[in-house]
Amino acid sequence: MKISFLIHNAYAIGGTVATTFNLAGALAERHDVEIVSVLRNRERPSLTPHPRVRLRALVDLRHEKDHPLHGRPAKVFPAAEYRHGQYSELTDRRLGAYLEAIDADVVVGTRPGLNVHLALQAPDRVIRVGQEHLTLDNHHAGLRTVLRRAYRRLDLITTVTQADAESYRRKMRLPGVRVEALPNSVPDPTLPAADGSGRIVIAAGRLVPVKRYDLIIDAFARVVAEHPDWQLRIYGRGEEKGRLRTRIETLGLWNNVFLMGAATPMEAEWVKGSIGVSASDFEPFGMTIVEAMRCGLPVVSTDCPYGPGEIIKDGEDGRLVPAGDTAAFGAALLGLVRDDGRRRRMGGAALGNARRFAPAPVVARAEALFREAVEARSGGGRGAPAHSGLAHTLRTGGHAARDLARAAATSALRTVRKGRR
Repeated sequence: MKISFLIHNAYAIGGTVATTFNLAGALAERHDVEIVSVLRNRERPSLTPHPRVRLRALVDLRHEKDHPLHGRPAKVFPAAEYRHGQYSELTDRRLGAYLEAIDADVVVGTRPGLNVHLALQAPDRVIRVGQEHLTLDNHHAGLRTVLRRAYRRLDLITTVTQADAESYRRKMRLPGVRVEALPNSVPDPTLPAADGSGRIVIAAGRLVPVKRYDLIIDAFARVVAEHPDWQLRIYGRGEEKGRLRTRIETLGLWNNVFLMGAATPMEAEWVKGSIGVSASDFEPFGMTIVEAMRCGLPVVSTDCPYGPGEIIKDGEDGRLVPAGDTAAFGAALLGLVRDDGRRRRMGGAALGNARRFAPAPVVARAEALFREAVEARSGGGRGAPAHSGLAHTLRTGGHAARDLARAAATSALRTVRKGRR
């Protein structure tokens, strides 16, 4: 198959970029794969794509930031989508031209606004896959209204958890559109797994409020009071750095808690530790949890919606505690710090259980879903006759598609404005 991934900005760094590169690279072992980045803002991507994966951009902001069309608001990309301000009439046109000329068997969108472009503009000859990297409930009501209308024209929607797949089926009610869970994958480790002897707890990710690093620091203070030889290392960058540093100093933890900055790749850092931690209030999946487990670390995590509970088996390969509960988090962490044998056993279980998120099983699942969608289309199932009129209108540049996109965006904008009153 020829598979094309459509992504916001492949030259930036983030969870969606990492997971897209991971899946594209694994698929490229047996398929013709490209990543199409709507935007480009630097010479080289922050992450390195697989050598067999082609990477190209539609709008190069290094040279086209002041393009006249880039100063006009997007009409196809939904107004209620978080990234709408970064899209424009220029991106609308480039996306439309890319989709009109696409020769892939499968095209995969990686965020709601791009999935709307696929639904409204991709031709019937292509299998249209909309990926959800957050959750349905994470989206504003106005955006969900737009998605409910546009997503009827997709062939397949994938979510990163079973819980969110069920939410899509129950709440969106999209007849004829298949909704399935497809978890993120983490590359196979290249270093020996952690042996559980390092007296280091590790957290990683963006330093933003929802990740609750403040809770981790407060809980770790209980560990230091009993085991002053243990360290907490926090990897990442973000807006919370100053506040977290102040919290560390206020609690007198400057010899035990360290803000390490960003590290890429993280594998070499994970294997130095003995316990991974995640205290998010909301986590669509939990890539860092899987990364830690794949390096042999048991993980203490909040049992927040949606991902951690589908990754960690409480008491077997990690611990799950109520979101926002500092005392419970500290107690679970201390339980592993105090018991070397239990920590090592759970680390071994984590290493084994996390293999289900290795590239091989995840790419096999993706291949099966894509192949079944192609076969259903070629067999006269979901697809061509139902949308041929829309596809023809889009290909010939008629007004119906633009009117539909404009109406969807206007409806979403009205909903957003109404909610602000």
